[in-house]
Amino acid sequence: MESLKLFCLFGILIIGSVGECKAVMGDHGSKKCNFPAIFNFGDSNSDTGGRSAAISEITLPNGETFFGRASGRACNGRLILDFISEALRLPYLNAYLDSMGTNFRHGANFATGGSSIRPGGYSPFHLEIQLAQFKRFKSQTIALHKQLKLNSTLPRPKDFSKALYTIDIGQNDLAHGFQYTNEEKVIASIPDILKVLSGVIHELYKEGARSFWIHNTGPIGCLPYSVIYYQQKPRNLDRYGCVKPHNKVAQEFNRQLKDMVIKLRTHLPHAIFTYVDVYSVKYSLVSQAKELGIKEFLISWVMVMAGFVDPMNFCCGNYYGYHVECGQKAVVNGTVYGIPCKNPSRHISWDGTHYSEAANKWVAKAIVNDSVSEPPVPVSQACRQ
Repeated sequence: MESLKLFCLFGILIIGSVGECKAVMGDHGSKKCNFPAIFNFGDSNSDTGGRSAAISEITLPNGETFFGRASGRACNGRLILDFISEALRLPYLNAYLDSMGTNFRHGANFATGGSSIRPGGYSPFHLEIQLAQFKRFKSQTIALHKQLKLNSTLPRPKDFSKALYTIDIGQNDLAHGFQYTNEEKVIASIPDILKVLSGVIHELYKEGARSFWIHNTGPIGCLPYSVIYYQQKPRNLDRYGCVKPHNKVAQEFNRQLKDMVIKLRTHLPHAIFTYVDVYSVKYSLVSQAKELGIKEFLISWVMVMAGFVDPMNFCCGNYYGYHVECGQKAVVNGTVYGIPCKNPSRHISWDGTHYSEAANKWVAKAIVNDSVSEPPVPVSQACRQ
């Protein structure tokens, strides 16, 4: 049965159909929630323009594959959050911090690149700041609605309790800890990190939030950046080239995060909490990248998901020999560094720390249905029925 479930997961990822897998994965038959809006909290994995607006612009070639321009995303195209928006038939979210041509009718994105749950990380916009921004956004929206009665660029007051609240944050808390302390201290900090996250969720609940979609953290040890800069010790890498100690910490973070979600269901019984195992999907992608390339020659219908290069290769920027961020170029002794690859769709990693649009789409196909969530519901049904 477990092998059949795995087959169904990858079948859905490949061709986007469920068919016979419904009997295995579960066919809920529930009505769609018809979420009127999404409010997102997170870091660069879901930032759609916050960092570009407030700190430093994310320039081309970021965004060029899908948007044809710099879109504020640390990616060549769409993020997982964008695919969630598509699945819910909602517009892509504008960043709360972006004041230029933004429309918040169907939600707002408070995520900012570099953000962490606790203060003191890579960005001043930690999760409690994002919460404060949301509270002000909500209060101002309600006040303006009372004054103007109708505003086509803001949510309706009733939308706040009916919206989906997505949370994808925590990776930078771990990364910052790895950079400045060690694995043991990072593990010891997890309870305090999650205490802050739990407190923010309680505050969102007080503000009327009822449907929460919570991503766990991905396999940080599988990011090329981690492999390049982490001091490699004997037997430090797993069979797929990922840094084992980093992934071990990420798994412990996720174990405690899942326990926290279980407690939240008891403490906040009127809310629905969906825990999404992004880690498993991303690790499956990394671990099977080479096998997928082989299968391309064996089964023609696998070509949709086949053809990824070595997952430790990335498309934009350079960390070998000379450090150049994606979007920059440098000439050193006649060698040009920073030229992006010609085919980003074959890369899992876009810039060494963020996933490509092709990888994000692959992951999103798994998480928007019920394949890796607890409870097993698709994102379109992640509300109280």
